[in-house]
Order: sequence, then C-alpha cells, then structure tokens
Amino acid sequence: MTEKSPSERPGPFAALEGLAYGGDYNPEQWPQEVRLEDLGLMREAGVTFLSVGIFSWALLEPTEGEYDFGWLDEVLDNLAAQGIKVALATATAAPPAWLTHKHPEILPVTAEGTTLGPGSRRHYSPSSAVYRRYSAGITRTLALRYRNHPALAMWHVDNELGCHVAQFHGPEDAQAFRDWLEQRYGSIAALNASWGTAFWSQNYSSFNEVLPPGIAPSTLNPGQQLDFQRFNSWALIEYYRNLRAILREITPNIPATTNLMVSSATKDMDYFDWAKDLDVIANDHYLVAADPERHIELAFSADLTRGVAGGAPWILMEHSTSAVNWQPHNRAKAPGEMLRNSLSHLARGADAIMFFQWRQSFAGSEKFHSAMVPHAGRDSKVWREVVELGEILKKLAPVRGSRVTSRAALVFDYEAWWASEIDSKPSQAVRYLDLLRAFHREFFLRGISVDLVHPSADLDAYDLVLVCTLYTVTNEAAASIGAAAHRGASVLVTYFSGIVDQQDHVRLGGYPGAFRELLGIRVEEFHPLLAEQVTAISDGSTGTVWSEHVHLNGAEAIATFTEYPLVGVPSLTRKSAGSGSAWYLATFPDPESLGDLLETLLAEAGISAEASADTGVELSRRNAPDGSSFLFAINHSDADATVGATGTELITGQVFTGTVPAGKVAVIQES
Repeated sequence: MTEKSPSERPGPFAALEGLAYGGDYNPEQWPQEVRLEDLGLMREAGVTFLSVGIFSWALLEPTEGEYDFGWLDEVLDNLAAQGIKVALATATAAPPAWLTHKHPEILPVTAEGTTLGPGSRRHYSPSSAVYRRYSAGITRTLALRYRNHPALAMWHVDNELGCHVAQFHGPEDAQAFRDWLEQRYGSIAALNASWGTAFWSQNYSSFNEVLPPGIAPSTLNPGQQLDFQRFNSWALIEYYRNLRAILREITPNIPATTNLMVSSATKDMDYFDWAKDLDVIANDHYLVAADPERHIELAFSADLTRGVAGGAPWILMEHSTSAVNWQPHNRAKAPGEMLRNSLSHLARGADAIMFFQWRQSFAGSEKFHSAMVPHAGRDSKVWREVVELGEILKKLAPVRGSRVTSRAALVFDYEAWWASEIDSKPSQAVRYLDLLRAFHREFFLRGISVDLVHPSADLDAYDLVLVCTLYTVTNEAAASIGAAAHRGASVLVTYFSGIVDQQDHVRLGGYPGAFRELLGIRVEEFHPLLAEQVTAISDGSTGTVWSEHVHLNGAEAIATFTEYPLVGVPSLTRKSAGSGSAWYLATFPDPESLGDLLETLLAEAGISAEASADTGVELSRRNAPDGSSFLFAINHSDADATVGATGTELITGQVFTGTVPAGKVAVIQES
C-alpha cells in the first residue's frame, strides 16, 4: 500500500467536534460494572476524546502469541456508541513480564553498566532488535484488528518516549551508535576531525573502537558527548518511526502521534527534530508544586510546545486535575487552579485538553496521582471542576483552529542546550534556560505574546528576536538572525552565544564568533562571576553569572561595567543593522533591569501588550482565519481585575464588562 503524504491525510482533529476533552482511560484496571458506570460519568463530564490501552500489553497478550481482545472490543464499542473518539495506543510503553523473562537483553543499560530491570515501566532499549520485533508485532496486531473501528481517531504510539531513561549504553546501543556515526561522518577520519581526537591521544582507527561515553578518569570528549545526545534523541524517534510505518501501512488515513514532555525540565530529546514525524504535536505537562511561579513555567512550556508545533493547534495529552504523586511534596491544586491551568494551555494553542487519568487508580505506583474521577467520587471539588471544565470547553468551541500570532520570538535550540551544559565550560553557573525563562517571564508579566522558535525558523514575521545563550549555531541560522535585523527587526544576542559551530569547535578570532560582524563587537576574554558575586553597571543596574572583556567595533556602548578589572568595558551595546538594530548583552541583569531592557526593546520594535490589564492577569490572544479573535484573560490574583477589552465573554455568554473576578478566567470574542 502506498503511504499517503501528510497533506493527503486528514487533519488530526478531523474526527472530533469542537475542543477535545478527556484523558488517559485505563479500563483494564477495573471490573465491568465500573466500566459501565464510567460511561454515564463521561456523559456528565462532557468527555469526547480518550487515550486507551497505553499500558495494556500484558493483558492483551498474556502469554506470547495468545491474545485477549474481548475487554478492549467491549470498551471501544461502548465508547463509539457514545460518540467518544479514541487515540488507541500501541501498548508498547511497558514490556510484559513474559517478554523480559525470555529476552532480558532488551532491558536498558546505564553509563555505569547497570541493567535496569522490570517491575516499573519503560524498561527497554529502543535499539534492541528483539524489542523492535515484538513491539512491531503487537502494533500490527492492534492495527489490523481495529483499523475500521468507529471509535478510532488517532494512534498513540508508545508513551512519553525518553521518560525515566533517555540514554542507552548496552551492547546493541553501542553498535547502533557506531552505525549512526558511520552514517553521519562517512569515514573515521571525518569523525576524528569532528571530535578533535588529536587532543589527549583519542584518535580512532576504525568505528569499531568507538564506545558510548561512559565512566572515565576525567572529562570525556565533548564532541563524543554531544553526538551521543544527538544519537539517543534519534534512536527514540527512529523507534517511533518503525511503529508509525506499520500504522500508516494498515491505516493510512489515521493520524499518529506520541506524547512529548515539553517543559523546562525535559532536555534529552530534540523535539523540533521530532516534530516533522508527528501528525499532530501532543504534550504532557505537570506543575512543579515547589515553584511559586508554576503558572509562568506552564506558559513557557505551552509556548514552547506551540513552537515545536510550528504554530499549529496541539493536544494537551496529559496534565493533572490536582496533586501528582512523584514529587517530594505533592500539593493539591487550589480551587479554580485546574481550570486556570487548562485554559492557559488552551490560550497558548491547545485544541484538546486531557488529563492523566480518567479514574484514579486504587492500586499501583500512581494511585495517589489525581484523576478526573477521584477516590472521593462525584461528591468532591475535583469532580465538580471536571464537569465545569467540560461545560466551559463546549462554550469555547469557536476557539478551535485559531492560532496565536506573535511579533516577538525567543530562539530556542535543544542542541545549544546540550552543548552549552557539557562539562569543562568557563562557568557551570551558565545554564541554558535561565536567561530564556527570565525574558519569557517578563513577556508574560506584560501580557505580550512571544513565540519560541528554532534557529532555522523563518523570522520574517518578527519585529523583535531574542537570542539567549545560543552557544552553538550554524552559519545558516546566524545569517538568518542577522537578516532579521537588516530587514528591520530589533535583535538582542546575549553572552555565550555563537561561540562554536555544530561540531563544538570554537569560532576563532574573538567571541561571539558567529555574531561578531552583526553586533559590531569583539570579546577578548570571558570573566565569569563567582557564586553570589554581583557586578555594578554604569546605569545603576547590576549583573550576575557573567561578565567579559568587550571591544567595540562599530557598536556603541549603552552601559558599561564599573568594577575592576572591567572598568569602562561595555556591558550592553547597540549597532544599527540595515533597517533594524543588533544589541549585545554581556551579563545577566537583575530582574528589574532585565525588565527595563525588554521595555526598551519592545518600544523600539513597536510591540505592546495584547490589552491593558491589572497585575496578576495572564493575557493571550488566538486569531481565527476568518479574522475573529479571542482574548484569554486569566486572573491569577486574589482580587478582581480590570482588563481593557470589548466583546462577548464566551463562558458567561454576556457582553464583557471589563472585570475578571479573582481566580477566574474570561475568554472574550472581541468585537
């Protein structure tokens, strides 16, 4: 059968009406009477979409080659009768006991050489030939059985690939790494050149001598470490592709995806690279209970998910109704917090709001993880809020298909994240996300939309581009960033950007290598600041983490360091570039000063807030193809707030009065 191209396959939301609502459904945990009760509860909650069968392999195939589909047939038939659509999982996220008993070689191995055993989940290596064969078998069996089932709307391939273990060091992984390197470089001479193996006598005479980076007496080759990061991200998505190919062969009209874990904590997978293989981007996100600004981290992760999706609508495949069970302290969500969380994801591009899971487990590792149906049942805050959210999402159906449009961009690159945090750098205090999140926070507080985009993205739509700690960058991406400034955008580049190429080779001649000409500066030497050290700036601000010896070469100094040994050395510079400007920041400013800098850049770029609003209100706007727009105003404060917008408030169905009550959300279809 000829595989259909993405443009020929129906859109991922084609089988669904309105905004999708639901979660992971694990009926195999429950007797039939509870499953039948679930159907009525799903009607009450307004559920329209469920992910089914994620961890069901051991029940679908209790022993090798012996199948039991009766319970799943009944579940899918009952859901279809209610009009509920399903993302059917390949059931491959946890190998059954009979498989690991027969083939322990599929188990993952750590850098220390420890084999990670069964008894949990995700206990396999994606490069295991045996596991690939068995996972392909169960996937094909499921696809053949359910390819024409009326409930089937999407394939959910595996689950949270890379969760718990994302780097693999077993014998098959080592061989797969060597094969990947040979494909990448073509010759061992090219690999030696890329890794700079002339240093420390690390030269290889054949690919057979190469091993994954493990435990060594001192620091490991950074080129080897960076390529191993690339390899593991590739190995996981290559495993996904293997299963997706089977699904496309049998069900070419059914879209497929896997649930990513896009957040400020997930580093190991290059999701921009993965995106081209997913028919729709799906993401799991959980709040960090200890983070006092967890709603801002949520916004960062949602904006990054939208960036991975290329601006297209995406699926929030998992989040929690209340507490999780896997953090040191698992805080229950406050009244209204779950609704605010859900609508924040919606405001930032999601067209499906889903949870882990439908019914809270009574046994197993996640029995204290909250769910749509809690242990307390219908007489509970959680259930009342679940029903309320379902009713609200029906009212917000006009939002479906609309998109967030931004005039500001934050450049984000997983490879720069990996490379900048490999050991033996000038300062371990330089963490890739720190400046990105600090600037994103300032956008959030000002109610200004910002896209997180890959360095290779088209920047023509943006009037402000921020490039933070982009340690490694291609010549093409650097040229694109420069072209944005020459076209008329305001571009800010920060310290430790443009330092190396994609091989992690320093760009000689002075830092910041790739951006020297654009910025009109040359950095002679780094002067990282010690822990807790603060440096004074001529404009009255302060800097932490970093300083450096900057020379002007066409740029002007906007501010300078005032302390030895950098007295009078520029800390912030600006240079005209074509119709735009190129700024350089040589330290990490204090929060107030960073906000002031962003204000200056926003004013230069002519960018303002989505609307006027009181402090504590999160703003985001989605725009529909027909020209209509929807302003989300989420009040995170404990006081009523004023928002300057006019139109119909969709949740109440009334004309918007300009006030969002404390802890509530308004969605204004603007006039």
